[in-house]
Amino acid sequence: MKTQSIKKTLSDWLASADVQIGGNRPWDIQVLDARFYARVLSQGSLGLGESYMAGWWDCGHLDQFFERVLTAHLDEKVTGLRGVWSVLKSKLINLQKPARAFQIGQQHYDIGNTLFQHMLDKRMIYSCGYWRRAENLDQAQEHKLDLVCRKLGLEPGMRVLDIGCGWGGAARFAAERYGVDVVGLTVSKEQQAFAQDYCRGLPIDIRLQDYRELDELFDRIFSIGMFEHVGYKNYAEYFQVVRKNLSDEGLFLLHCIGGNHSVTQTDPWIAKYIFPNSMIPSVQQIAESSEGVMVLEDWHNFGVDYDITLMAWYQNFLNSWDKIKHDFDQVFFRQWCYYLLSCAGSFRARSNQLWQCVFSKEGLPGGYQSIR
Repeated sequence: MKTQSIKKTLSDWLASADVQIGGNRPWDIQVLDARFYARVLSQGSLGLGESYMAGWWDCGHLDQFFERVLTAHLDEKVTGLRGVWSVLKSKLINLQKPARAFQIGQQHYDIGNTLFQHMLDKRMIYSCGYWRRAENLDQAQEHKLDLVCRKLGLEPGMRVLDIGCGWGGAARFAAERYGVDVVGLTVSKEQQAFAQDYCRGLPIDIRLQDYRELDELFDRIFSIGMFEHVGYKNYAEYFQVVRKNLSDEGLFLLHCIGGNHSVTQTDPWIAKYIFPNSMIPSVQQIAESSEGVMVLEDWHNFGVDYDITLMAWYQNFLNSWDKIKHDFDQVFFRQWCYYLLSCAGSFRARSNQLWQCVFSKEGLPGGYQSIR
């Protein structure tokens, strides 16, 4: 296909999403290198992201661009050969098997605590905030952590497991505010070192450990922003591990990004540059994997809050770039802006959701009282 024909095809598709090539609105794009057209048509999402990193095209407000593109479902039109291979690979290989469990820690979370300290809130919570009554990022994350603790009914003396504890913010909050003992699991060495120091003096044990290695009993279990790294081949085992380690009267809270359709892999660009071996679960996948293992007590969707959270992270990243840029380069800057803003656009378009699900082992006597 000739360049002009490719350009017309992409221009027509973008026009259906009210996006113009060379337009002057914030969400219109400017093509700076003609190689952009063929690359996007042949490589889909991966080509779009890599060509942006390379400076082949630009956009005043990427979040608004992606909101329109995803609302118009253009991502379903342009897949590319790399996208087809991603699907096949996810079918043939368990991308999240124990031998690969620490890859996400090494590639993403270990790139440096300084970046995340400048981008996130004061507790370094790397997941969606709860903005119902919040005026800033710190409040939104505190409200989210308190929401988790209240949904679980934490009481002093309880033993609590945090699967995917990050930098220890949630564990410390639960221990300080609710008087519980916490075991936190992470697959990142940088996170473990930071969290151990951050939680020093509190009844908190931060471990570098895969969740499948656990064989202990807890009164409550929560997992915030970690299920996206489990993979559909391991969902059933995940719920079995939770059940095995949860007391008979216990509760489990799952906080995760969710998708509107069942898939077996993540976006190819996200997989290569941000979250390797990740994927977003669907309602069906969570329900099928937990069926017969756990009783679903409550399901809460506040995905629109992730748009606000991501825009707050982006603003912090932008404001702090001069302080951290000596550790990175301009390609990383464009990569990180693309990551944060494309994700914000996806939540604004309601292509992605944010779910908090509460489970019990056999159903709570008298039922569960939903908390918001």
